[in-house]
Amino acid sequence: MKAGRQQGNRGRRVQQARLAKVLGTDGRADALGFVPSAAVATPGSGVSGTVLAKGTSTGKLEVKTPNGRTDVTFRTITVEPGGSTGWHTHSGQVIAVVKSGTLTRTMDDCSVEVISAGSSFIEPSGAKHRHIGRNLGTEPVVIWATYLLPEGSALSDDADAVDCGAKK
Repeated sequence: MKAGRQQGNRGRRVQQARLAKVLGTDGRADALGFVPSAAVATPGSGVSGTVLAKGTSTGKLEVKTPNGRTDVTFRTITVEPGGSTGWHTHSGQVIAVVKSGTLTRTMDDCSVEVISAGSSFIEPSGAKHRHIGRNLGTEPVVIWATYLLPEGSALSDDADAVDCGAKK
């Protein structure tokens, strides 16, 4: 039996050497890629999921987490018609999806972004990125937001209003 096993192993080594010549490799690591492997994935059971909101960005989203430990908070925000978030900043990034309604954001440089349902955006962190969100429509704006903030930070910090009339 032992002699048969040795012969089988020798035969496999000869086949690997021939394959290595054909592929131009040493026959070790590259030949392993041709060895069939057993599937290790298993189907899930007892798990369900619900998509709460989906939004598409108008461009590339660049996500940056704070240095150190990060609090991740997921929140639903509703802005009633005529309502606003007030001028504010964040100490970390916020990734948001407008689930319904239309959100009008005014930025620190007085530029205005109109974001309708089904769109996503990122609010950058820091005092240089103050902004306000307004609902100028007739239906509530529902936003699903994920905050990536330094551990222990407030979700937002109040900021002075920007006088956009003076910037024109």
